[in-house]
Amino acid sequence: MLERDNVREANRNAEGRGQLLAGKESRKWVVRNVSWLKSFIRIFLGIVWLIDGYLKFSPGLVDSFPDLVRSAGDGQPTWLQPWFNFWSSATTGNAALFVYTTGVLEVALGLALVLGFMRKIAYLGGIVFSLFIWAIPEGFGGPYGPGSTDIGTGIIYSFVFLSLVIINTISGPSKYSLDFLIERKYSSWKWLAEFG
Repeated sequence: MLERDNVREANRNAEGRGQLLAGKESRKWVVRNVSWLKSFIRIFLGIVWLIDGYLKFSPGLVDSFPDLVRSAGDGQPTWLQPWFNFWSSATTGNAALFVYTTGVLEVALGLALVLGFMRKIAYLGGIVFSLFIWAIPEGFGGPYGPGSTDIGTGIIYSFVFLSLVIINTISGPSKYSLDFLIERKYSSWKWLAEFG
């Protein structure tokens, strides 16, 4: 009787090990490495935003910004003209305010992404900010017609941020972030950093 129980236990252990091995083999590379991959994507996106923010402080951008916004409305449908006229007139007298504020926001967003600080706010703010960039100076990527080649970069950035939201919601807290260290000491920090 004891021998039979030992054989059963050995068989169960062997099956369990086999299932574990099969489970490890069947997992996809991305799933196994999601913890550092999501951090890599976040940090790389942050570096892009840091560079973009730094370029806002280039000489001459303040002078050319109102023309950039005005030209975004060229060729757009008439029902969108009030939108572009509003932003064109708003930036004409305050170009430095708009350019430098945009630069500071982009640098702050880039730093938040690189450091993994207040990720929830950074991702949601990044979505909204990217859509504003797409809607104002990029002119919704248009005008669309026979010569159109793309829809603009702002909309793509917003989808990258949305992807980070989804990945973080599914995979949980990011170990490679400043938020993770803060959460270990102050658990209420999660509402600023985590989804789900």
